[in-house]
Amino acid sequence: MSERYPRAIADAGGVPLTLPVGTSRELIAECVRRADGILLTGGDDIEPKLYANGLPAKLRRTVSTTPDGGERDLRELMLIDEVFRQRKPLLAICRGHQLLNVALGGTLLVDIRSQAPTAINHQRMDKRSEIVHEVRLTPGSLLSNITRGQSLGVNSTHHQAVGKVAEPLMVTGTSGDGIVETLELKPQAARLLPFLLSMQFHPERLADRYPEHRAVFGAFTQACVRYRNKKL
Repeated sequence: MSERYPRAIADAGGVPLTLPVGTSRELIAECVRRADGILLTGGDDIEPKLYANGLPAKLRRTVSTTPDGGERDLRELMLIDEVFRQRKPLLAICRGHQLLNVALGGTLLVDIRSQAPTAINHQRMDKRSEIVHEVRLTPGSLLSNITRGQSLGVNSTHHQAVGKVAEPLMVTGTSGDGIVETLELKPQAARLLPFLLSMQFHPERLADRYPEHRAVFGAFTQACVRYRNKKL
């Protein structure tokens, strides 16, 4: 895991802890119980069988799934389930953003270049820590309020994206080509979690230079503080 994630949490006043590997439901549940909030990080592609049946071979070859035989997918699906069961604040980034959508019943675009050929290049690995395009934010959305704007400059290092949006979620940010960049809970589903913010880009790579990205982690840790104080 990149050190940028725990650094961003620590800089925002939180104490970052890393979930141990393994797929013990009891261990995952206990880790969630001891945490004030959960951050889902970026990483490899998600196993397509979790959201798509009968994927054409050409698309299947574009997928680079985790090298552990799907253990991370399973672990993080259980983690998401526990977060909702225990109702903890949740911040999801990149792979985490995609897996959250899959876990709640949504699908993914397996390969943007193949399935949305008019889209811009979202796989800017050459500028992984630089702003490369803008995201239009829904006025009044959580992220719009956090960043105090209706447009946000972001980095972009992904070849997959959210396809069909899961029922409890709503799109609150898109790039100019229509790719889903941010998700939040629908108002009628807001009771499910005290805080949920999901994004395709990587604010942890920009937080040291851009206050609007640093504010994402500030808002998340403050949500964790509110949760902890409510439970005391």
